[in-house]
Amino acid sequence: MKKSIVNIIQPPAKPRSRLFQGILPLNRSNIGNDIIGGIVLAAIGIPEVMGYTKISGTPIATGLYTLLLPAIVFAILGSSRHLVVAADSATAAILAAGLLGLAPQGQSHYLALAQLVAILVGGLLLLARLFRLGFLADFLSRTVLIGFLTGVGIQVAIGQLPGLLDLQAVGHQPLQQILATIAGLPHANPLAIGISIAVLVTIQLFERFIPKFPGALLAVAVAIFTSWLFDFASQGISVVGNVPSGLPAWGLPAVTLDEIPQVIGIALSCCIVIVAQSAATARAYAFRYGESFNENIDLEGLAAANLAAGLTGTFVVNGSPTKTEIVDTAGGRSQVAQLATVAVVLIVILFLTKPISYLPNPVLAAIVFSIGLRLIDIRGMRSILKTHPEEFYLAAIAAVTVVFVGVKEGIIAAVMLSLILHVRHSYRPHSAIIIPDENRMWQAIPVRPGNISESGLIIYRFSRDLFYANATFFSEEVLSLAKSATPPVRWFILEARAITEIDYSASLTIRDVVKELSMQHVALIISGLAPEVRRQFDRDGLTDLIGTNRFFNHLEEALVVFRSGSI
Repeated sequence: MKKSIVNIIQPPAKPRSRLFQGILPLNRSNIGNDIIGGIVLAAIGIPEVMGYTKISGTPIATGLYTLLLPAIVFAILGSSRHLVVAADSATAAILAAGLLGLAPQGQSHYLALAQLVAILVGGLLLLARLFRLGFLADFLSRTVLIGFLTGVGIQVAIGQLPGLLDLQAVGHQPLQQILATIAGLPHANPLAIGISIAVLVTIQLFERFIPKFPGALLAVAVAIFTSWLFDFASQGISVVGNVPSGLPAWGLPAVTLDEIPQVIGIALSCCIVIVAQSAATARAYAFRYGESFNENIDLEGLAAANLAAGLTGTFVVNGSPTKTEIVDTAGGRSQVAQLATVAVVLIVILFLTKPISYLPNPVLAAIVFSIGLRLIDIRGMRSILKTHPEEFYLAAIAAVTVVFVGVKEGIIAAVMLSLILHVRHSYRPHSAIIIPDENRMWQAIPVRPGNISESGLIIYRFSRDLFYANATFFSEEVLSLAKSATPPVRWFILEARAITEIDYSASLTIRDVVKELSMQHVALIISGLAPEVRRQFDRDGLTDLIGTNRFFNHLEEALVVFRSGSI
């Protein structure tokens, strides 16, 4: 623990090379743990990425491909030592919802469009890197992100209900899928129901009692063996079928330029989720271990990983919080772990694709269903409701939008709600009247008509930047306080230490406030204004309007002048 604290206070030296920042300097003493972490990730991640293909609507092999070249590319180009890059449920859901209607799932053209989306995501991430837009991840609030991912989880889980019964999916709306499942229940194969229940129970038991053991992998292995032994396909259970072995083919997808505008919105939605989710995950682990972290370099790695995905026949990849936590729990501390995962996946796609062909589809549906349940963050939603109830409604709106409107619309709603949340906090900022107490210290009292700091004086603190959304609020409070003061005040001191910026609208508002106060024979005094904001006052002509002698660096200096009656 002491080592981590020292590292946070004194960050590690910058890597010598832009490459291999997630690996170098190589910690030889932890290579064994990295390899174990990679093997554990492969054991848990392989069934999951195969399950994500049920969400994305792409062939099962494409899930395995996301753990190959994209993972290698990020390990080489990214800055994070911990972030695991592979298929992800949120981006897979956005992809499938966006491609709905453009091409039938399962056909080669659908996969080509999925590859195109990955390539476009890579291009958009490179643009974000070029303009150093990694900071935009901070604009998707955790509140709304919890609601968005909860909505994705609900949609994913509902979408697998027909698959749990081995029924043909009907429609893409959650209500349609629920009704279709209920209607098909009497016709469902009892064996399919038994398989789904067995897999779900196995996953839940291992997650609860032996969380480090890959319960999903055990369920897959047992299901493959029993399917081969008892020939489930002949008993009416649909199986995965032929899975091509060998390395993925390299090349551009067979699409036309006219199709780019049709999928650019999907790529942009995926890009927003990738930037927000990946940056938040990488930042959290870098802070945990006191390591350097550069979100813009990670954008390069994520961009290249998605370009690699699109050129190797698979779909969008993302920084995965769950897979990153899996590696960390297993002791992995660098991208060596992800390279170890790649080695295991290579063995699987070169030598073990034949057994995968026996895998019953209800098993994959059960795995994806459990993934959806994990995304439903009930604890997070409860915490928001308990501590910040006004933000809970924004998270709920994001979740409902995803479930009943669509994932792409949900991410747009998430971004808009995050901005609304930011503006809302700034729109009604904390303000107070400052009064001196018996010990000559400062005490804040509520802003109410009639409240003053002392006879003839109001000291008013405004705790946010002044901009168009809160300028009217500022004006109304200031003028209301000045008009209602009894006895009338001579000075109105704006304690402006917390104001770091004003925009054009706020500048005009301050001008109007100065004139209104002047008509009431009240002088506006400014204390604690930051130098850069003072320069903006100068440019806007506010300094001349207010009077250069009415600006003070410290509140105490203003009070000395006020009490001496010098102005």
